[in-house]
Amino acid sequence: MLRWVVSVQPKEVPALLWSFAYFFCVLAAYYILRPIRDEMGVQAGVHQLPWFFLTVFLTMLAVVPLFGLAASRLTIRRLLPTVYLFFICNLIGFFIALKTGITMITLAPVFFVWVSVFNLFIVSVFWSFMADVFSTEGARRLFGFISAGGSVGAISGPLFTAMAVKGLGVASLLLVSATLLLMAVRCIMALLAWFQEQYGEDLGGKHLAASSKNSDSPPRLWIGIIQITRSSYLQAICLYLVCYSVLSTFLYSQQTILVPQVVPNSSDRLQLFASVDLAVNALTVCLQIFATGRLLPFLGVTVMLMAMPLVNMLGFGIFGMAKILPVLIGFGVVRRAGEFSITKPTRETLFTVVPRVEKYQAKNVIDTVVHRAGDMTGTWVGSALHAFGLSISQMSFAALPIAVIWLLTGRFLGQTHEMIRKQ
Repeated sequence: MLRWVVSVQPKEVPALLWSFAYFFCVLAAYYILRPIRDEMGVQAGVHQLPWFFLTVFLTMLAVVPLFGLAASRLTIRRLLPTVYLFFICNLIGFFIALKTGITMITLAPVFFVWVSVFNLFIVSVFWSFMADVFSTEGARRLFGFISAGGSVGAISGPLFTAMAVKGLGVASLLLVSATLLLMAVRCIMALLAWFQEQYGEDLGGKHLAASSKNSDSPPRLWIGIIQITRSSYLQAICLYLVCYSVLSTFLYSQQTILVPQVVPNSSDRLQLFASVDLAVNALTVCLQIFATGRLLPFLGVTVMLMAMPLVNMLGFGIFGMAKILPVLIGFGVVRRAGEFSITKPTRETLFTVVPRVEKYQAKNVIDTVVHRAGDMTGTWVGSALHAFGLSISQMSFAALPIAVIWLLTGRFLGQTHEMIRKQ
């Protein structure tokens, strides 16, 4: 039955199903937590967001090198369960804190930063492990189906939160997320056992960073930064990502202001945020299945990179004229789904024409530090505009010049990509 939808060999079926379940658990766990993070951001207030994102950025600067060091020294069997068990213990700690009377507002700064770091590492660790479990040929055949497991998890998580938050409460949702992470650890152990049975090799005794087919050595922060400073192409990729991140935080700040005005009840807001995540992930899956694979070859990299900047120009313009919640929510859903299904896959193709060392050293810096630096910049700029007395409508119009820069950068990147590819 599986071979009707994916080109899988009989011996690969257990690994395929365990990997599908693994990614399902990981993303379901995250998307149960995401609406809680958004609600804590609302309760803390828009004035706190710049400090939250600054802390996230500084935390990333500290944690990325530490993780690279741990990945080079710990075996896979020790590293992966340690990472997930660490996050499970954190969730139990948050559960105890809420049960002992600590309020969500008090917990908000720590939880907001924690979720942002948690999201990065659980997905990064997953794909690094997948690159070791499957050969290059197997990855081409099976990674699409495995990714679908994550998409199903990304839909199931917010759906469960929306349905269960009023009955279970926020604290119990944290334990549900922790349980899913524990199930992910079980999947890891099963995959290691399968690999040893099939190949007679103890994958768990290797080091993730050293054995990964994606890299010869752990990514080093300073090497990636030097490579970026020497390449106008990589600098343009950074600018493209920063424009996206800045506008994302602009919209997030506007959400933090408008949503509590329209939806005063905390549980109702949690349901709203979960419903938004559900809509984003459902639309993303539809676009990934029916649109992305056809549009990218047909329209080309340049048009695809310019698509979402144009959507943002239109969305911020409409919201500036009609600052109502349905417009904000609709724009946010289309924007995030477009990023996941159109912009990000296209942006990843930009690295296919750069030297191998830049694909992994510079890309690691861009995906982590540059991305979070854009988030931090956007929140500080948005906070400054709000402090100067700009209304939500005026902030939307202030976003338009950034969208224009984003559009022009996408055009430059697409043309440069084609030029390098033809050389």
